[in-house]
Amino acid sequence: MTNPYSGLPDHQMWRRAVSRIEPHRIDPAVAPKFRVTPEMKVATAGSCFAQHISRRLSALGFNYFVPEAGADLPPEARAARQFGVFSARFGNLYTVQQLDQLFDEAISGRARAEIAWQRPDGRYVDPYRPQVEPGGYASHEAVTKARQEHLGMVREMFLGADLFVFTLGLTEAWRSREDGSVFPLAPGVVAGSFDPERHEFHNFSVAESSAALAGFLQKLRGVNPGVRVLLTVSPVPLIATYESRHVLSSTTYSKAVLRVAAQEACDGFDFVDYFPSFEIITGSGTGGLYYEPDQREVNALGVAHAMRCFVEAYTGEGRGQGVAGGAASAAKLQRSYDSASAIVCDEEALDAGAGQGPQQSPGD
Repeated sequence: MTNPYSGLPDHQMWRRAVSRIEPHRIDPAVAPKFRVTPEMKVATAGSCFAQHISRRLSALGFNYFVPEAGADLPPEARAARQFGVFSARFGNLYTVQQLDQLFDEAISGRARAEIAWQRPDGRYVDPYRPQVEPGGYASHEAVTKARQEHLGMVREMFLGADLFVFTLGLTEAWRSREDGSVFPLAPGVVAGSFDPERHEFHNFSVAESSAALAGFLQKLRGVNPGVRVLLTVSPVPLIATYESRHVLSSTTYSKAVLRVAAQEACDGFDFVDYFPSFEIITGSGTGGLYYEPDQREVNALGVAHAMRCFVEAYTGEGRGQGVAGGAASAAKLQRSYDSASAIVCDEEALDAGAGQGPQQSPGD
């Protein structure tokens, strides 16, 4: 008798890959499509969880590519104004649609209907990155000028990156009825004013997410033929949902949609790979070990596990080894990022603004 499952490798069998393995040794990152070398320019974007990845990449000796770094500013000012949080100062890009429209604006000059939102203090913000400038801007013109400078750095990132790492975070979004532009926060949360005639809530489907991701990947490869893309899905649950259902159910829907979209992109493009940080953090084998007490934020232990798997899969080094060839001990990894408190998440404004009007639905 023949059995198609006999002789399969350990990682394809649950008992041999999960239940009989110590939690910290579970490693679903198998058969990577490419290697990452120290000289490759690695750019990052996406949801809040993407910041964990960018910090670890830098700490482990990767060439973290940051065109918009604010190098002329003191460290305190750079941190406050979100320089270096991602490769460019675009804030959280929670949805695939945000990423796609940013590309079109930076590369093709796509115009947007809404230019600036006013805060209660009279200052103005960029609707598509409303919290990157704590002091705000004095006028619409100042917002426009700052955005043009920013877009130049975004263009440099897309054209110059050797590896682009994008973390998919959400499917729920608020967008303009006039031109379809997606905002990271609903109008009225930190600035602007919600108008049901001009703004709408939308929860993106699998088809919409997959199509937007495929379109972005094709356009990115068109302007940067050698770029590789690594996709991840954020393991951080939604902080709130605008759907009339339990936030846990909305979280499950959102992550399932994004995981399918990521897989379809990985299957459809040979230069795209998927890194299973979502599975590492959320898998039953770890029993919730990798979350902070709020059961939402990922702790340093979880990030360290994910990055150990990343290093082994994509650099060929053994566990705990840095890409520069030296040993990166667990203590070094822990020092490179010890808590979630410094992670910048736009959606945290939802709790602060609860009961003050229409809310964004994101959670990471």
